[in-house]
Amino acid sequence: MARANRVPALDAPRGRSGVLQRAPQPSRDRFGRFTEWIARAMGTPAFLMSLTMFCVAWLAWNTLMPIELRFDSAANGFTALTLVLSLQASYAAPLILLAQNRQDDRDRVQIQQDRQRAERNLADTEYLAREVVALRMTVADLSNELLTKDVLRAELRSLLEKVEPRAEQEDERGQN
Repeated sequence: MARANRVPALDAPRGRSGVLQRAPQPSRDRFGRFTEWIARAMGTPAFLMSLTMFCVAWLAWNTLMPIELRFDSAANGFTALTLVLSLQASYAAPLILLAQNRQDDRDRVQIQQDRQRAERNLADTEYLAREVVALRMTVADLSNELLTKDVLRAELRSLLEKVEPRAEQEDERGQN
């Protein structure tokens, strides 16, 4: 099937359009964030209080209500409650481990970045130390050169004093 030649609309941005455009995809990391949310929620006092209230309500219902309304008898050791709590624990443990693995991965990346940052800081510090030493050496050389320049000026003055009388004598001879 051939595509019809479309005239591009100048008032719309170029790009995908129509049937070929894909719907936005959900984040691939959604399950990981969900596991972390579960792990954080299960470690809160609110979760512990709500689980306690759930168990108290379950036990109260199945001991205080008329026998026809009870769904989990004390004679059987509250088997359904045990199953519900076991199911909750069987899902909670792997979700908490997944969240812990994600945290370990983030910690590993953070440690690697910290190590790289420390190496850069060390290299910068060593560079700055070398620059300070070079500046000290330059200042020492300049102070030595100043002494040398003073000595050199004094020598040039003495030579100039010797040369000036000779130059004056030659000028006088040239004029005669």
